[in-house]
Amino acid sequence: MKLLLLSNSTMPGEPYLGYPKKQIQQFLGKKKVKALFIPYAAVSFSFDDYEQKVNESLQEIGHEVVGIHHFRNPVKAVEEATAIVIGGGNTWQLVRMLHDQDLMDPIRKKVKAGTPYVGWSAGSNVACPSLRTTNDMPIIDPKGFNTINLVSFQINPHYLDANPQGHGGETREQRISEFLEINPNVYVIGLREGTMLKLEDNKLELIGERSTRIFIQGKTPYELKPGDDFSFLLKE
Repeated sequence: MKLLLLSNSTMPGEPYLGYPKKQIQQFLGKKKVKALFIPYAAVSFSFDDYEQKVNESLQEIGHEVVGIHHFRNPVKAVEEATAIVIGGGNTWQLVRMLHDQDLMDPIRKKVKAGTPYVGWSAGSNVACPSLRTTNDMPIIDPKGFNTINLVSFQINPHYLDANPQGHGGETREQRISEFLEINPNVYVIGLREGTMLKLEDNKLELIGERSTRIFIQGKTPYELKPGDDFSFLLKE
């Protein structure tokens, strides 16, 4: 498989998809790719607007996308895709629409057969076995928590260490610890903004200028940085 899983699309003060643009270009290759874009996580803006926003960025690096909402047969569109891109937004809405369109299995089969997959935020979350480490509000019944299951670990995108001053609620780490109490033996990756995970040639690596936080029940959470060994996450 070829996966590029981003924590977020954009860093403050940068253009849309600014920080990962070079990595996306290298990941998709020098030859122009017209990727299938799945904008289903969009809630407060249209799929067309989302598609245009992504295209304005990717066309600068020689690639482009076409939204799956333009196709009468979404399953066939997945089966014929040269690459698949799933954008961020609300994970619950994204999963609901993937279930409604019966796309989970076709995407899984297509990507496991070698089609490149790029996701950010919610698009990274759904590459995991479940949506249950999302940060998003459950605004809709997703018709099941299972997702595409391309990797065996869970990602928590936009991972934050600090708790805002004056906030009495749980920290992100506490919420992940609760998840692990119910789901032992599952690794959770706290993927900080500005970083991404790339899987290619059976090698998983962290890309970016920040470390990532590793959670597993019964162990103290710990940090791994770019260049460290992530191969343990690929073991079933």
